[in-house]
Amino acid sequence: MGIMLGLLTALTWGGADFIARFATHRIGALRSMLYMQLTGFLLLCFLLPALGGWGHLADGSGWQPWAWGFLAGSFNAMSGLLLYRAFEIGKMAVVAPLSASYPALTLLLSWMTGERVSTVRIVGILCTLAGVVVVAGGEKTPDENAAEAVQRSGRGIGWAVFAAVGFAVLFWLLGTRVIPSVGAIQTVWMIRLTSALLTAAVVLISKQPMQLPHDEVRWMVLSMGAFDTGAFVLSNLGMKMEQVAVVTVLSSLYGAVTVGFAAIFLKERVSRWQWIGIVTIFVGIFLISR
Repeated sequence: MGIMLGLLTALTWGGADFIARFATHRIGALRSMLYMQLTGFLLLCFLLPALGGWGHLADGSGWQPWAWGFLAGSFNAMSGLLLYRAFEIGKMAVVAPLSASYPALTLLLSWMTGERVSTVRIVGILCTLAGVVVVAGGEKTPDENAAEAVQRSGRGIGWAVFAAVGFAVLFWLLGTRVIPSVGAIQTVWMIRLTSALLTAAVVLISKQPMQLPHDEVRWMVLSMGAFDTGAFVLSNLGMKMEQVAVVTVLSSLYGAVTVGFAAIFLKERVSRWQWIGIVTIFVGIFLISR
């Protein structure tokens, strides 16, 4: 069941990212992220009583659950902003596979803290990671000249690496510390609250407008918030049933899902290397499920 939730997480996150491609082109990455976070926060405020209530946030456990939730939300906001910055100034074909490498770091942290992972699943994780990198890096950008591409790639590498490190620590904390202390659904609520506040502060400092768009972009960002929040809920529930490293790797398949959506709905060309990566991913999924 944990593996199935990991795969559903990838599908849902892939859908959110597919919609985000349109929203960010209309209103920018920072405002899109703010509205996504706020939508998820408000949605969970409405649904939380039906999804288990406030859990350890309101059962007399003290300040520790709030502190863990704030820490997770801070890592999520920081990593998300680093990732968007990498996309803004770097070359997508370079920074995307770098940022998608975070499950390998999560696996390393899990192994260093005593979590046992079978040999077959290790091979599956490695295959899946390799497939994610190949799919994310298989897109070509022939419209850019070589000098400009190299320059943009170099500028974005540092931001992408720091984003991957941030996401790795986030997912390791979620599986080993935050979810047991706060609760699966309650953790997402805390992440959305903290990330929305921190992103709003950045928007205000950068003097960007705060008002919600009035055209079809409004429905884009609302859908992004619903899908992205649902993916976090599925991922956290999966971590309660399956090894953290396994669920994290399966969740990282959202990049392959986005490529598939682009090929189906936008008729974008999928390169031979991307197809090889997709096959490698499914081989890894099979091994992980053993």
